[in-house]
Amino acid sequence: MIEIRHLRALSVLRETGSLVRAAECLHLTQSALSHLFREMEERHGLPLFVRKSRPLRFTSAGLRLLQLADDLLPRVALAQRDLARLASGQSGRLNIAIECHSCYQWLMPTLNTYRDDWPEVELDLCSGFHFAPLPALTRGDLDLVVTSNPDRELKGIHYLPLFSFEMCLALSRKHPLIQSSAKRRWVSAEELAGEVQITYPVERERLDIFQNFLEPAGVEPADVRTAELTVMMVQLVASGRGVCALPNWALHEYLQKGFVAQLRLGEKGLWSTLYAAVREEMLEQAYVADFLQTARDTCFTHLNGIRTAS
Repeated sequence: MIEIRHLRALSVLRETGSLVRAAECLHLTQSALSHLFREMEERHGLPLFVRKSRPLRFTSAGLRLLQLADDLLPRVALAQRDLARLASGQSGRLNIAIECHSCYQWLMPTLNTYRDDWPEVELDLCSGFHFAPLPALTRGDLDLVVTSNPDRELKGIHYLPLFSFEMCLALSRKHPLIQSSAKRRWVSAEELAGEVQITYPVERERLDIFQNFLEPAGVEPADVRTAELTVMMVQLVASGRGVCALPNWALHEYLQKGFVAQLRLGEKGLWSTLYAAVREEMLEQAYVADFLQTARDTCFTHLNGIRTAS
């Protein structure tokens, strides 16, 4: 018997191109996902894809099941959403604020998909850089806030993890820290004491590079320069005007093009988690739960180097 979970797993494997990323997207261990595929292959008596192929290649049996998945999974998802609408009402409001400048890389595809699935929901998006979005969420002015700095003292607010990511240091390819050793992989806080830190124009307490790396080590940068856009920050770094800390997924395309170099912040890296902050009463709304699931699915499809958050 062909099961929905089997078709979804195979479809995610095609989207991500690797067992590791597919397991992350499905919130499974790699071992559990491998067992699932072996179960499918034993059941049908045929291999579904070629192991260790780059890029991943599917067999004729795998392609046939993917064809079925493409036909069936959207219909199942549509039926689930229709049932949710019947259970919780046809319409609602979802006013979202973000505290992450780099979020647009995954947030815009999420919103595009969500608008198609929930056309009755009034959807609005604003930046949380110039006001305090979490208190606004508490007051009911907002319905959801994307943040990496949860305020646990706010009552009635739940923080639902979307994914974990590593903050990395972007440097000019000609920077002395890069030129000194081709084998260098990480940088200490003390080595950044003489550097100009390029950041987004937000308070220090909302920046991981200060809160969780420089300040615990008692390090103050030589200067701080701000830029509104990620591309502007990267351009300043590439021209040797300073260094900046960015999420690994936001740096990926610039590293691929050779514009800048990258070092880990500390030997073990500096990891953070992105959350969706939601008021308690909103958790029962089906359209809110579906937005969160759509966001997670989109993140693991589009972003490199992220992990499932505990």
